[in-house]
Amino acid sequence: MRDHTIDSYRALALQVKCHAVNQASDRQQAHSLMQNTINRLGQQIAASIAFIGFDCRLIVLPEYFLTGFPMGESIAAWAEKACLEMAGAEYDALSNIAQKHSIFIAGNAYELDPNFPGLYFQTCFVINPSGTVVLRYRRLNSMFAPTPHDVWEKYLDCYGLDGVFPVAKTEIGNLAALASEEILYPEVARCLAMRGAEIFLHSTSEVYGKERAPKEAAKICRAVENMAYVVSVNTAGIANVSIPEASTDGGSKIIDHRGLVLAETGAGESMAAFAEIDLAALRRDRRRPGLHNLLSRQRLELYAQSYSQSHFYPANTMLNQQVDRKHFIQTQQLTIERLAQLGII
Repeated sequence: MRDHTIDSYRALALQVKCHAVNQASDRQQAHSLMQNTINRLGQQIAASIAFIGFDCRLIVLPEYFLTGFPMGESIAAWAEKACLEMAGAEYDALSNIAQKHSIFIAGNAYELDPNFPGLYFQTCFVINPSGTVVLRYRRLNSMFAPTPHDVWEKYLDCYGLDGVFPVAKTEIGNLAALASEEILYPEVARCLAMRGAEIFLHSTSEVYGKERAPKEAAKICRAVENMAYVVSVNTAGIANVSIPEASTDGGSKIIDHRGLVLAETGAGESMAAFAEIDLAALRRDRRRPGLHNLLSRQRLELYAQSYSQSHFYPANTMLNQQVDRKHFIQTQQLTIERLAQLGII
């Protein structure tokens, strides 16, 4: 794809309000609310491109922008009401927007997978200008949702390790996704960078307002240590839930491969967080010898044995069994007790 690379273009972290579906009575009503959200997005995307310019080729949307997150619903109930099918109508509608404007659209949704009946995954996706889903990344670290690691053996059989850490090599660069708090896990970004990731698409829904908050620091760290862009987009609040609407609002930003914040927005729905993605500059810096080329200086063999010998949170805890949400906190508690007995924590 690099023969057709667009060396410079604009990306937009489109900060929009999430209209939650928790209060919907059934799947039909929930998906009607999702379609309303997509209709609004179509208008907002068209207007944003008209303002920014038609070299805006990448638009990133927040975490679970179509649904909000489960608040008391069981795994089965949330799967039935709020989760997208992999070839469902919502993806079709978003694909139509991507095709209409010749853009890449990235976002995050709860998704069903026929290989894993009874479960769902929180999925980051990228749709290309042809309307094709070219990247599907399932969140690997989650406190209260199933992950590929919870069904690890079967997931690897289905998708392989490159399906766990997917990178889409496109004309606007090598795209990879990080979900929400996964910005705090350097290993996820590193595994993606080792597969060529140049632009991290970070869909999140987080408390914003403290410059030195852990996630704010992590966004710059992930950019610098991997010499990659980070396009991080937050929600502009979550409507139709019991928590105060503006609890997760503001701070969407774009950070370049040097750790410089190129654009950032405050609270509320906004298209102000847009900036140039200079692929040519990133690739020049990655190929330039010197102290600052951190990616080329990685001595990964130093760490491999320590990782392979360590066992923290266990894999396969949801394989071939139905569990409720208490499973997650119980598994974490057992992990903490085991690590304490070993003298690790």
